[in-house]
Amino acid sequence: MDFTLTDEQQALRSAARDWLALRAARPGPGGDGGPPGDGEGRQSGCAPGWDTAHWAELGRLGWLDPGLDAVGLALLAEEAGAALMPGPWLPTVSLAVPAYQAAGRWPERPATLAWAEPAPGCGMLREAAAGTRCRAVTAGGGTRLSGVKLRVPGASADVVVAARSEAGVGLYIVDLTAAPGIADALPTVDASRPLTVLRLAAVPAEPMTGPDVTPAVLRAVRQRLLTLLSAEAVGVARQALALAAEHARTRVQFGRPVGEYQGVAHPLADAAVSMELARCLAHRAAWCIDATDPGTGEAVAAATVAAREAAILACETAAQVLGATGFTWDHPLHRLYRRARWIGCLDGPPRAYRAELAASLLGGPGPGELGGRAHAPLP
Repeated sequence: MDFTLTDEQQALRSAARDWLALRAARPGPGGDGGPPGDGEGRQSGCAPGWDTAHWAELGRLGWLDPGLDAVGLALLAEEAGAALMPGPWLPTVSLAVPAYQAAGRWPERPATLAWAEPAPGCGMLREAAAGTRCRAVTAGGGTRLSGVKLRVPGASADVVVAARSEAGVGLYIVDLTAAPGIADALPTVDASRPLTVLRLAAVPAEPMTGPDVTPAVLRAVRQRLLTLLSAEAVGVARQALALAAEHARTRVQFGRPVGEYQGVAHPLADAAVSMELARCLAHRAAWCIDATDPGTGEAVAAATVAAREAAILACETAAQVLGATGFTWDHPLHRLYRRARWIGCLDGPPRAYRAELAASLLGGPGPGELGGRAHAPLP
């Protein structure tokens, strides 16, 4: 396993960073968002600062290329996290694309996946294949879905819905533009990452994958989502530490830059080490997905735990280094912290993945849905 980036991968990362820097200089409608409750951009499912014209631009830049592997997507996700890029790109490539590929298709516009439901045992993605209660009924030559889906990320155009028919759980496409009124926006800690509740009442849907392949598709979706979220969390941590390091170099107190004091330097060093570990684990998880390695589940769980905790640590450390500046609405750090918190809550807290990682490593009881290799229990 070689973690050295190829020339092509370095060029991809550099181009992404340059485009995101240019985009930050000319944000779309809505700006960066503001204090909680402003609600800007939520009704459309596209976040504040997201210009719908960027979707076509992402396609021209190769961000939506079907040939882009998981490692390439992870590099893009890290840059997107550092730039706090809003919009439906990550939900599309992580949640919807594996389902479209299983159906021999490719999304032509933003798409996402709806899996969580209010009933017990239906909240996490690993439970979707078995616990889904949303109903799919086919009659008169068409299929209609009924049920409630919670916390749907980036719902703006097409939504892939996990629903149960008489044959079992399958995936179905719902066109939100053709079914107005079924989506209600939820307040979230990160206004640039809206969540939606879908209330389906005999809503027309198009069958996508059947019960024979849906469980495998949902496992692949979960691995891809967690890996790209881990890479994005690394980008958030990187940017937070960059802001803190710049402040530590330029802020002078008692005749010396504050970064020369151990009380500032050591926490920054610890956060940087945590970030680098998370980056290596995220790259390893992406590589395992591309290589269909038997240890993919273990790698994804390790990356999830490390990256989510590294992002929180980096943001909280940066807030301490920046002092009062880091707590103001005018400083970008609060938006990085909000993105880190959003990532850390999606589809379960880090402790759930710690348990999953332990089960994968030790072979004991646990969810184990990420598909890690089995190990004999320790004596």
